[in-house]
Amino acid sequence: EVQLVESGGGLVQAGGSLRLSCAASGFPFDDYAIGWFRQAPGKEREGVSCILSSDGKIYYSDSVQGRFTISSDMTKNKVYLQMNNLKPEDTAVYYCAADQWSTTCSVNYDYWGQGTQVTVSF
Repeated sequence: EVQLVESGGGLVQAGGSLRLSCAASGFPFDDYAIGWFRQAPGKEREGVSCILSSDGKIYYSDSVQGRFTISSDMTKNKVYLQMNNLKPEDTAVYYCAADQWSTTCSVNYDYWGQGTQVTVSF
């Protein structure tokens, strides 16, 4: 059974940092695309950052480029999202997701975690 469990969300002031973690199990970690997505109230879910399985290429959305860093630890089957210089517009539920075949950071991934709330105050 595929499981993705996020942790590390919370409340932080603008300019602050948070590190999200995603513990993955039930699938060959290094054969899947895996990444972070977010959904703010009233908005569509969007891809934030992904590690693409085809060639290990890393994707960042324009809104987080230069502020967020995705990384993985294959020995622990974990993916991290280091978020620096957070802005109020980063407030959302952040999800970890994985997909065996995707070559993009798409919201059509097959497997999803339950999400973790990130709130950035002014």
